[in-house]
Order: sequence, then C-alpha cells, then structure tokens
Amino acid sequence: MKIALLQIASGGNKMDNLAMITPLVRDAAAAGATLIVLPEGASQAFEQGRLDTQAEELDGPFATGLRTLADELRVTIVAGMFRPADTKTVNCKEFNRVYNTALITGGGVHTGYDKIHTYDAFNYKESDTVCPGEELVTFVHEGTTVGVATCFDIRFPEQFQQLAARGAQVVVVPTSWADGNSKVEQWRTLTAARALDVGVFIAAAGQARPHHEVEAGQPSGPTGVGHSAVVSPTGVRLAEAGYGPETLVVEIDPSDAAAARKELPLAAMRDSSVMR
Repeated sequence: MKIALLQIASGGNKMDNLAMITPLVRDAAAAGATLIVLPEGASQAFEQGRLDTQAEELDGPFATGLRTLADELRVTIVAGMFRPADTKTVNCKEFNRVYNTALITGGGVHTGYDKIHTYDAFNYKESDTVCPGEELVTFVHEGTTVGVATCFDIRFPEQFQQLAARGAQVVVVPTSWADGNSKVEQWRTLTAARALDVGVFIAAAGQARPHHEVEAGQPSGPTGVGHSAVVSPTGVRLAEAGYGPETLVVEIDPSDAAAARKELPLAAMRDSSVMR
C-alpha cells in the first residue's frame, strides 16, 4: 500500500483550500499513492476565522469536491473539516460549536470521524467551539482495516488499543499540532509510542508550521508544526517532513503489523493480565 501525507498550510476559505489541495492530491495519485491523508483543518485552518461560518455536512461543497476527486482518481482521501454541531454558552457568550471531523471518502466510502479528545490544554480550550465526538471509526482500504484518530487523540493510548482490537493495522492521524517548547519532541515520542503500543502503522499528516523555520519552537496555538510522519509498528520513523509544506509518499506492507503483534503480543498480555 502506498500512503501519501500532504503537509499543507490551509487558509481561511474552504473552497480556496479545496483548489489548493486538488493538484497535490493528483500528484500524489500519479506517484502511486492510493491512501492520501491531509491534515486536521484542511478545509479551514485554526485561527483563520470562525469555524461555524464555513462548517458543512458531508454533502457540502468541500466534502463532495474531495469525493468527486477521490472517485475520479480511484483513491481514498482522509481530510480534516468541520461540521455543524450544537450551541454552547461560555462566560455568557453563545458559541455555535462544530464537530472536528476527519472526512473519509473514496472506494465507495463517504463518512467521517468526529474527534473524541478536544484540545483543552496549554491554555487553549477547543471544547468551547468544538463538540467532542463519541464513536470510533475504521474503514477498509485495499483489504486493510484502517483506524482514524485526530491530533490530540494521539495522547490517549486506549483509543489506539480499541482501534487495534477492531482490526486496524494502520491508523491515520490528521493533525494540527501546536508548536512550543519541546512540542516536536513530544510529537515524535507520542507517534512512536502509539505505534508500539499496539503494533500499527501511524500515518500522521500535519499542518505546516506558519512561517516555517523562522518561528520554529515558539508557541503557536493549534496552527501546526509540520513534521508529518509515517511510523512503523516497531516504532521506526519511515519518513518525516520538516516544518514547511511537503508531500511524503511511503510504501508500507500492512502485514508487518500482524508480524509485530505476533512478536510482541501486548493486546493478549493486557487481556490476560490481572490488575493489582
């Protein structure tokens, strides 16, 4: 299986972003990728205006534009977008919240995963404007079960354990990771740890760092730090991007996940262990 990670810098208009994404998807498909992963917020980057004003259901123009593209190219695309959710009052102010959705489209699939763990950390509270999801999502691509997680989910190993229990050999992770002190190092550690936890490939596509290396390491809010990566089930980084826009195309053998689990059967050990 060939996976492409499209590390981009989304702007504030979803249709402009669709126009920017389209040739990159075409190039990835031309390079042989059949599973193409874009970042969280591919439709509209964080801190580029209110999310609710461009939120759409899965039959909206951004989502259907990617579905048409995926069907034309015979690929599966995973891309972060936002869907209308509910209304929440915070400090006497009303917010129209959205779901932070990873769209999955292509190969007869057109669905979404709503991010379960909202980014309420480092002086940011995503849950003020984003309603957390509740359901795990997997899909089948080329006979392989693929799990879906988004950004801050990477800090919660139980989610990846549950996806692996449902048969996932690959987990795709659209991301807009915040920059700051040691944040790239944390990202590298967490992606490797989740791969090792359950013996899966991690394919994590992030937003590029605004201003790239110029402001690298400075706190940025959830606007991206780059460093998209594919990590093997044994924790080896097969490919990693830098801070700026970049496309990674990586060929993997999903059967390596089963082999890693056989050698290190952590799931079986958990099932049979006695907690004291």
